[in-house]
Parts: sequence; structure tokens; C-alpha cells
Amino acid sequence: MPVVGDLRVLLRLRSFRRLLAVRLLSQSADGVYQVALASYVVFSPEKQASAAAIASAMAVLLLPYSLVGPFAGVLLDRWPRRQVFLYGNVLRAALACCTALLILGSAPEWLFYTSALCVTGVNRFVLAGLSAALPRVVDKERLILANSLSPTAGTLAATAGGGLAFVVRLLIADSDAAVVLLGAALYLASALTSLSLAIPLLGPDRDERQVRLGAALAITARGLAEGLRHLTERRHAARALAAMTVMRFCYGALTVMVLMLCRYAWSEGDPGGLALLGLAVSASGAGFFVAAVVTPWMAGRLGRFRWMAACATIAAILEPALGLWFVPAPMLVAAFVLGLATQGAKIATDTVVQTSVDDVFRGRIFSLYDVLFNVAFVGAAAICAALLPPDGRSAPVVIGAAALYAAVAVLLFRWRGTDSAPRTGR
Repeated sequence: MPVVGDLRVLLRLRSFRRLLAVRLLSQSADGVYQVALASYVVFSPEKQASAAAIASAMAVLLLPYSLVGPFAGVLLDRWPRRQVFLYGNVLRAALACCTALLILGSAPEWLFYTSALCVTGVNRFVLAGLSAALPRVVDKERLILANSLSPTAGTLAATAGGGLAFVVRLLIADSDAAVVLLGAALYLASALTSLSLAIPLLGPDRDERQVRLGAALAITARGLAEGLRHLTERRHAARALAAMTVMRFCYGALTVMVLMLCRYAWSEGDPGGLALLGLAVSASGAGFFVAAVVTPWMAGRLGRFRWMAACATIAAILEPALGLWFVPAPMLVAAFVLGLATQGAKIATDTVVQTSVDDVFRGRIFSLYDVLFNVAFVGAAAICAALLPPDGRSAPVVIGAAALYAAVAVLLFRWRGTDSAPRTGR
């Protein structure tokens, strides 16, 4: 198969393999850390979590980066990306250790959320930098395959990290602090791995030397305006981001619903709820893996927008058919379907953005991409807080998500004529 041959070529590229290793270690640490947070916030026996409490936690952790995201993009377009990976992961390791100490010390919740907020904040820089650096280590002809392998492998690594956290939490140490420390060790490993990459290799391409932080912040507003203007001139990228944002909104709403179902409707105790959540995460991860396998072939045959439309259509049909039962087995199948649809669409979106925007703007555009993800996810959680009953069973949430998926599919189908499989630019 041609895809297998291209994949072998990618893995023979030393710089690509090293950048991939940085991503895998970093995102596996993310998975460990996120499970620890979910366990502490949602499944702690002393906490009676509600949809509103979950939404509040997500808002605290994600919404501030709707403001930080554009700043991150401007800085990423001026800072050496290799150094962002190195210092960013070292900082996250230190902050994760602080989070573990706060859990052990039963610190006030606002202090715990502040620490977690800092960890996820640095994550904005690292993930945006990884996406912006990918075209520097892969030729344009194999970029869509690299997008199917690299971000999806990172997502699978996060899923594996989450699974490892579940194992540690349920079988080895019944301590959220121990899980957080495991994440800190993985962040440090990612930082050390980044040292194998040369600083000039990952860019960005700029003639001037690295600017001071104060100078970079002083021109942030102008840089953001330039990035937005650049995005409006790239019709393909703007449309793909809009569609992906709506799909992320749906995914966020259904994630909160599953959390509530695992906490209250499907189990009587903490271990049972965590085990079911672990199965849901694993099922979604399996969908991510299948998306990585089929997307290069499907996008090559259908075109990127047609493939995104197909993903949205699959979600629109199967999500209500499986989810309205509100029982574990069909919902786990739905988690697989949504993992496949969401990741398949994201791979195509990443490629559209990377091939439609100039290198000097990629950091800003991917930071804006990240901001849209956060706002969509938190907005979905806020709406779920108003709609979800205490046990998490809500037909309006399931049907509303299906309707949004269908609307996205219709729009993407209308835009199909603007995209073709061989095209790599605007």
C-alpha cells in the first residue's frame, strides 16, 4: 500500500522521529495529569460533583487561555520552538509537583486550580509549537500523512497516559498526588528528549534575533490583527476551523454528559465510575487510531472537506442511535464513533491550516485554533450545566449534538467544490 510506504519514509526521517517522541512523551503526561484532575474534581468521595461544578472547573482551567492564546501565538512566532519544548516541559514538571503537594496538603480549591491552570497554560505553547514545527521536518507531499500520524499518535499517547493513570489510581496507589507525580516525570522526559533537536531546525524563519518578552508583548495587538487578517484571506483555513469548532462543541457537551453518567448513573462507587470512564477513554482512543489509519486514504480519495463532511455525517447518524439508550455498552460504541469522526476531521483541518497559511503566521493561527477549541469546549460544558439532570441522562443534549453535526456536514458538503485531494495550497 502507498500509505504504508510513505509511513516508512516518515519514520526514517530522524528529525520527524525526534519531534514525534517529544509529542508522545508530552501528551502522555497530559493524559496522566488530566485523569488525576478528573479523579480529584469529579470522583473524590468527599465531593458531590454536579454538571455546574464540572463546567466551572473547565472554565477555570480553559477560559483564561482565550486571552493567553493569541499572546502565545505572537511569542511562538518569535521564540525558538525547540526552546519552547525544553523550558515549557521543565516548567510543567515543576508545576505538576506543586499540584501534588497541594493535593496532599488539602489546600483550598482556588490554590489547586491556580496550579492546574498554570500547567494547562504552558500546554498551549507546547501543542501549538508542535503543530507549527511539523512542516519543518516533513516535505509537503507527505504532510497530510504526517498530520494523521503525529497529532493522532499524540492523542493516543494521551489516551495511553490516561489508561496508565487509571491503573495507578485503581491498582497501585489510591492517590491522585501519586498520579500527578507520574505526569511530572513524563513532562521531564519530554524536555530531555527535545535536546536531541537542533534549535534552528524547528524555526520560525526570522531574520532578527529573539526579541525580549516586553517587546513581544508590546506588539501583540498588531501581531494578532495581522494573524486574523491572514486567516480571513485563507478561505479554506477559516472554513475548516469553523467546522472543527462546532464539532469540538458537540464533543465537549457529550464529554460532560459521560462524566456525569459515570459518576452517578452507571456506578454506585468511585472505583466503578473511574473504571467506566477509563473504558470510555479507551474506546475514544481506539477511534482516534482508526482515524489515523483511514484518513490519509479517505482524504486522498474524497478531498479534505468531503472527508470532514463524511465524519460529521457519521457522528450525526450514529451518535443519537447509540447515545439515547443511556447505557454503558452502546455509549462506549458511541465514544469510538465520536473519536473516529472528531480525529478524522481534525487531521484534515490541521492539514488545511498548515498548507494554507504562511510559516511566519503558523504560531498565531494555531494558537487561535487552540482558543476556539477551549471556548467551544467550555461553552458546551456551560450549556450542559443548565440542561443535564443530576444523573447525566439528557435526550436534548444528545439530539442537539446530532443536529449540530448534521448542520456541519451540510455546510462542508456545500464547500466540497472548493477543495480537491491533490491541492495543497489555497
